[in-house]
Amino acid sequence: MPSLARHSARSWDHGTRAGYRDGCRCDPCHQADREYARTRYRLKAYGQWQPFADADPVREHVRRLMAHGIGAARVAALAGVPHSSVGRLLYGRPAHNESPSRRIRTPTATRLLAVRYSQAALAPGATMDATGTRRRLQALVAIGWSGRALAGRLGIEPAHLSRILRGRRAVSAGTARGVRALYDELWDQPPPQDTRGERISVAKARAHAARQGWPPPLAWDDDDIDDPGASPQPWQRPTQHPGSDLAAEAGELAAWGYTRTQAAERIGVSRTTLDKAISRAAQRERAA
Repeated sequence: MPSLARHSARSWDHGTRAGYRDGCRCDPCHQADREYARTRYRLKAYGQWQPFADADPVREHVRRLMAHGIGAARVAALAGVPHSSVGRLLYGRPAHNESPSRRIRTPTATRLLAVRYSQAALAPGATMDATGTRRRLQALVAIGWSGRALAGRLGIEPAHLSRILRGRRAVSAGTARGVRALYDELWDQPPPQDTRGERISVAKARAHAARQGWPPPLAWDDDDIDDPGASPQPWQRPTQHPGSDLAAEAGELAAWGYTRTQAAERIGVSRTTLDKAISRAAQRERAA
């Protein structure tokens, strides 16, 4: 039975042949050794037994993945190989004066080379370009979803979402995936407008997006929205709200204690525009 000291310094994972060779006799390690023996026997019978491959191309592939934000531990997990194998491939074992591997087992090489860069491959905490995330959020605001509503659905602080909308250059992969999923859910779903408060929120979001020139979802092609060099397709900017709607929204806000200046800011129009809308609505009411 291997000593506890030996296991405490092990550089392998359970469920691997390396563990079995190092003396571990747990069921997963034993099974890994049996599978290795069966594979070797079968390949030898067909003259295809090539247990080792050149490590240099595999090492360069892993380094390219790391340069794109996929860490070594994440690469190992995606490939289904022990983290220690990737560590030896990249760094060797400095404590044992061993240089990085010159050869690597063929099955391990095959699994590592099969890992490709994608947003889904990034660890949740890895950072990535925020272009696609920002465009998706801006497009949802353009159809009336408020920043506060979107932040609540994403489980992030409104201030953090606001920074993304204003042009933050990088976001975490977890945030990017959350925004992508929310966008896929809401891109063709208008926000609820059952109450006066909801209608005011929608009007304010749309007006803000219009002032900023943010295009709606239909202006973006799914293949282009993440490309920093892509431009949206032409779209028709929303028209201003009818004066009667503005006056009604201002009246509701006044009932909540807003001044007219505060109401104009909340709705997303100038104080002059709101004053004119209220005056015209009053004229129509008197004429009626």
